Amino acid sequence: MAELQSPHAAEAGAQGARRRGRRTSGGFKQPPWRTLRNRYSPVEVIDAEGLERIHETSMRVLETQGLEFLSPRALDILAKAGANVDRSTGRVRFDRGLIEQCLATAPSSFTLHARSPAHDVIIGGDHLALCAVSSAPNCSDLDGGRRPGTFTDYCNFLRLVQSLNIIHLAAGYPVEPADLPPPTRHLDAYSAVIKLTDRVWSPSAIGATRIEDGIEMNCLARGISRDELRRKPGLLTVVNTNSPRRVDGPMLDGLTAMAEAGQAVIVTPFTLSGAMAPATLAGALALQNAEALGVIAFTQLVSPGAPVIYGGYTSNVDMKSGAPAFGTPEYTRAAMAGGQLARRYKLPYRSSNACAANAVDAQAAYESEMSVWGAVMGGANLLKHGAGWMEGGLVASFEKLIVDAEILQMMAEFLQPLVVDEDSLALDAIGAVPPGGHFFGEAHTLARYENAFYQPMLSDWRNYETWREAGALDTAQRANGVWKRLLSEYQEPPLDPAIAESLDAFVAKRTEEGGVL
Repeated sequence: MAELQSPHAAEAGAQGARRRGRRTSGGFKQPPWRTLRNRYSPVEVIDAEGLERIHETSMRVLETQGLEFLSPRALDILAKAGANVDRSTGRVRFDRGLIEQCLATAPSSFTLHARSPAHDVIIGGDHLALCAVSSAPNCSDLDGGRRPGTFTDYCNFLRLVQSLNIIHLAAGYPVEPADLPPPTRHLDAYSAVIKLTDRVWSPSAIGATRIEDGIEMNCLARGISRDELRRKPGLLTVVNTNSPRRVDGPMLDGLTAMAEAGQAVIVTPFTLSGAMAPATLAGALALQNAEALGVIAFTQLVSPGAPVIYGGYTSNVDMKSGAPAFGTPEYTRAAMAGGQLARRYKLPYRSSNACAANAVDAQAAYESEMSVWGAVMGGANLLKHGAGWMEGGLVASFEKLIVDAEILQMMAEFLQPLVVDEDSLALDAIGAVPPGGHFFGEAHTLARYENAFYQPMLSDWRNYETWREAGALDTAQRANGVWKRLLSEYQEPPLDPAIAESLDAFVAKRTEEGGVL
């Protein structure tokens, strides 16, 4: 990938690294891979009475109006469990007792196991796991512009995910490899994510076949049986409702296959206030909650105890154009409220880093900051689309991936405990510096200067004159140089050749069979 590197950007980046004294693999200062814990108390934007009113409204929606399940098998499972099923319409109404019974079997936390045990992630409690962008049909960078995703782009995003310590999971296709045949695309995509990363990954929930292939390939990659995979789940997928109050058949088939195998499902309603949900946050949250609880209940009817995550994705639309808006005050409050609801039911919570910006500019940054703060202060356990998301999910941006990685690294540092002990209080150092003096040359400072504070990967802290001498690169231009440098120095994680051979054989066999028929 060295030919992707701009010589000017490389030299500017190297100069900046030398000036700051950074010596790390890849030429960039990164905090190490680490499990993140959010020890701050979640912000509660709804009082106890308001939370219960949302809950009660959700129960009434499920009892009187119900959800539409477009799968005969799902209707059979629901009817057997005692739900009120209208087979002529697919409408299912739930008694609240059935909902509560199902929620009682859903785990409050669980571990997802990666190909490398060092990259296992805990979902639940005060843990926070971060994902890259997923499911974008297009990608962009400063060199190639905006374009449909290709397999080359897809693989390059995976290489960057592996290269960035702040990204915990390769959860979903960062960009759709649209140049591959749809029936067999998932096979090549799964093979690539297994070989190019050692992170937890996500099979596509569009139908049972893609899930079954993903399960088989995860077992091959980890050298385990299906029974062990059930005991040590290593896959998660997203099941979106087709709001309002509909769950499509392929999603239900994928969900059922995942739950039967004991793998994690993120149930996420797509409740955009003013479009697919009422034009009030309270109404949109009530609908989000009803849809989430109904589908989560279904996962537990398929397989009691199957890992499941409550997904919040409520935002608003621009009432002038109808376009989705993200990173708004409404989105941020909804993210915090979603965390309150998930905690009420003792479920892990998923939120997202989302923005509606069309360029890697100030709007992209402030909308993403709003989204990330809403997720973190809402107590999210999983941050989807954490790095690279643009245009409301229509684009995965290489430069935005780096901008978001910086945001996430800063947030991760913010989550670290503040140490207060005799050494950090520095009483002797304070006494050693006279009034009006400075601490630059003090021994206490010299012993800590390299690691005393967060060191950015992307931000440029030089003065104006030095910045101009180095080329006056703005944030997007610097990000362009960073991702190219990371790609040029990427190293594929080790994989047993026998396992690689077995994966190739499986892909070849399933491709010959036609993949998804």
